[in-house]
Amino acid sequence: MRSSRLRIDPQSNFPSINTFGELSQFLRAANADDDSRRVSESLSQLASHVEAIVAALRLNRIRAQVAPLLVDLLTVLRAHRQMIVALELPWRGLYEYAGYLQALNNFRVLIGQWLLEGGSASTELALTAEDFELVAWRTLGEGMLMIDMYEQWIGQESNAPGAADPPPTSALGALEEPQVRRAIQWWKRLRL
Repeated sequence: MRSSRLRIDPQSNFPSINTFGELSQFLRAANADDDSRRVSESLSQLASHVEAIVAALRLNRIRAQVAPLLVDLLTVLRAHRQMIVALELPWRGLYEYAGYLQALNNFRVLIGQWLLEGGSASTELALTAEDFELVAWRTLGEGMLMIDMYEQWIGQESNAPGAADPPPTSALGALEEPQVRRAIQWWKRLRL
């Protein structure tokens, strides 16, 4: 399996992106095919809007200044989501695709709630930069994961002889019996 294009944190040994600049660099490197480039460019546009909103919220939370930025982001999110929904079957076959669509929908709903909180009489938004940044990173991270998994699948397909199969949805069936039992136990603990 091809390794991730993300920088590995030496302390945790996990891939990491800590700034919006690193995110933009990751997205510029996405080039498996035209769809991947379009998704990356659109996600990069989202990241730019998010960065501007975080900067504005850190300065102040005045509704008249921040609300127009949030409305602009809603417009960009709507167009981005339409593009994601129109992706072909190889994308939609990824487990990460559904997770990313859900994250986009949740982000859109939260932005609407933040805009409505306090009503138009309120001069200040209840939204903090930290709260907004947390949800934005989660959403952007889901998109990055989807792109990375798609590109890994494309890389595997280009090296494999024969016709292209749909992307794998789970490797659970390929695990040994003790590993399957541990995975099931872990999943049950998560659901509690």
